[in-house]
Amino acid sequence: MNSFENKSILIVDDDVTIRKIISHHLKNKDYSVFEAESANQGFNQLAQNKIDLVLCDVTMTEMDGFTFCKKVRENENYRVLPFIFVTAKNSMEDKSKALEAGGDDIITKPFDVNELILKVQSLIRRSDIYKVYGVKKNLEQSFTESTVKILLVDDDSTLAKLFQYNLNKAGFDCDTAPNPGEGLIKAKKNPPDLIISDIMMPDIDGFQFRKMLLSEPQLKSIPFVFLTSKSEEDDILVGYDLGITDYVLKTAGPRVVVAKVSAIIKSLGKERQKIVSELHHAADSLRIKVVPENFPTFAGFEIKHWHQPYHGIPGGDFIDYFSLDENNLAVILGDVMGKKWGAWYFAFAYAGYVRSAIRVALETTKEFTPSQLLQQVNKSVYQDAKISEVFATLSIVIINNKSNSLKYSGAGDLPLIYKNNTTGEVQKLQSNGLLLGFAEQGNYHDVSLTFGKNDSIFMVTDGIIESRNSSGEQFGTVQLFETLKNISPEMDTLEEIKKRFKLFTDDKFEDDVSLISISLK
Repeated sequence: MNSFENKSILIVDDDVTIRKIISHHLKNKDYSVFEAESANQGFNQLAQNKIDLVLCDVTMTEMDGFTFCKKVRENENYRVLPFIFVTAKNSMEDKSKALEAGGDDIITKPFDVNELILKVQSLIRRSDIYKVYGVKKNLEQSFTESTVKILLVDDDSTLAKLFQYNLNKAGFDCDTAPNPGEGLIKAKKNPPDLIISDIMMPDIDGFQFRKMLLSEPQLKSIPFVFLTSKSEEDDILVGYDLGITDYVLKTAGPRVVVAKVSAIIKSLGKERQKIVSELHHAADSLRIKVVPENFPTFAGFEIKHWHQPYHGIPGGDFIDYFSLDENNLAVILGDVMGKKWGAWYFAFAYAGYVRSAIRVALETTKEFTPSQLLQQVNKSVYQDAKISEVFATLSIVIINNKSNSLKYSGAGDLPLIYKNNTTGEVQKLQSNGLLLGFAEQGNYHDVSLTFGKNDSIFMVTDGIIESRNSSGEQFGTVQLFETLKNISPEMDTLEEIKKRFKLFTDDKFEDDVSLISISLK
């Protein structure tokens, strides 16, 4: 089944020929296509049909494409609708205007069909992920298993100190504010996990404070508890109408307040696990795997990988293997910039994008060289207005089992590590190409190597290098080199690295961990 089946695309262009050409190619890829010859018709199509992406000409009579996009974005329902401009211009000024108008990308006429399809696929893939998880704000803050932060807002300083003492004693990190004004400032500066507020306060009461928080997008979803001496039913109902989590009476005493807060935090923990489960489910349902489940089979070589996402959440690293022909295998290792959960969304979208770009490159090139593939991918990324804002490293290695040789090129990545089995020597293979999408020309070049019997190459991401032990010391390249030197040929090198790395870090990682080993048998 086509992964983009039933997706609908709206083409807005006053040139009927262009509309028909684009429509033809999209229909060949099983997309449903709607057409509009003007912005007004475009608005009607959006209102009448479920549209998953818009392809829009820039120069049109009555209303140009930039204005149309701005007006589309004014509608809450279309704030994240993928929008690609199609134009005969490709200056930085036009690209800037496209972004300012709310566009996601720009493609120039005459356009390459493969490039157009690639951009459409990547934006729809990214949109699908966002629809599932776009509402899950501040994922890293929500998931991190650190001390729970509580903000207590109460004008009674004595009572506030009493509750603060008991909450801190129970293991929470409780800060206080004497009034809603200061509470709002503190919440914005350092968003807490839970807000507790008195109701009866001068100037601004608790109900008004709750409304103030609800008007702040970054604060409105924080669990909120009213702390009050009032127990009238009407007041309680007003509180729940404002979406509060719970209601605690001051007269119940500090122990009850602590118990109530603990119950709420426990409930949040269950919700956190639910989101984690949903995240994995989405990855499966969207058929997006950042790391293959199985090692590749390639005659004459043994290839293994180890990937452990931070706390089990799919993150910024991705691995892939491409069989070019019976004698050539491409090995891909990428790392989307961002720590812990900050990169998970982009990793899914980016991995899919990079894979598509590599496949397009392989279809259009006759010679298998990593630098050429990397430049093709870099060009696609650089020309994508949104993807190019995401920095990523990428290593491409092509192994040839006829000559027992390897070619490698990298984009802002960590060096490959080569171990000579005969001498035990360990050395770096460095490629100095720019980060993917950083510039139109990445200055990529190939590094070549011929394997000896049982020689190995290791590819790593910075999760291994930057992870620390309990004393704050990084594992680092020196530690990795020493580990490799001390592993004898009869040992399983990958397993030994894993074992020693976990021992060093006490099995507590600071980021995604990825390692690929390639050995000549």
